[in-house]
Amino acid sequence: MPAAVVILAAGSGTRVGAEVNKVLLPLGDAPVLAWSVRDALALDDVRRVVVVVRDGEQAAVGEALGPHLGDHEVLVVTGGDTRHRSEHAALRVLAREIERGEIDVVAIHDGARPLAGRDLLTTTVAAAREHGGAIPVVPAPGLLTTGLDRLEGRLGTVQTPQAFRAGPLLAAYGAAAGDGFEGTDTAACFVRYAGGDVAAVPSTPLNLKITFPEDVALAGRLVAARP
Repeated sequence: MPAAVVILAAGSGTRVGAEVNKVLLPLGDAPVLAWSVRDALALDDVRRVVVVVRDGEQAAVGEALGPHLGDHEVLVVTGGDTRHRSEHAALRVLAREIERGEIDVVAIHDGARPLAGRDLLTTTVAAAREHGGAIPVVPAPGLLTTGLDRLEGRLGTVQTPQAFRAGPLLAAYGAAAGDGFEGTDTAACFVRYAGGDVAAVPSTPLNLKITFPEDVALAGRLVAARP
């Protein structure tokens, strides 16, 4: 059964030192955002790709993605003023297909992580189908911050894409809205309200998140070094 991929692009360029949304910055042959969108569109079992943008940036995002879509289409959704509300906006757009059983898994990914790649997305979606939920984790012994999970007994930093069975995820966000709860990431809401298992999928630091100027430079070098 097909999955849906939600790509969050409603951030800004403040900390990266850019005058535009950081996901619109150039990276190799495409804007940062286009890398994740192209990867999602390339997967055979992905039915829908949803890009969540800030209000007022719909046209800019459309122009940035247009040359990289080929014959494919993406849904552009206006996000909220928090990550959680942006995720919920995307789920509401997908709700009818989820309720009809036409989408079995939803993966939510940061558009500022352009190098996650198709293999990690495929593995995470497959693990969500098996376990209920799945998140990429990079082992990081000795590091203690928020947003950690345990992978084979070691501390690790949590990344995206995070994938979950669609029905329970939609219900979880509905329940959270009733309570006024907002999670720091998708897994926080899913665990609190759906109570399902969440598997840790091994990842690497190469799935970096572009936050600061040095991240843009590093991502550029990684792209240039690819075969």
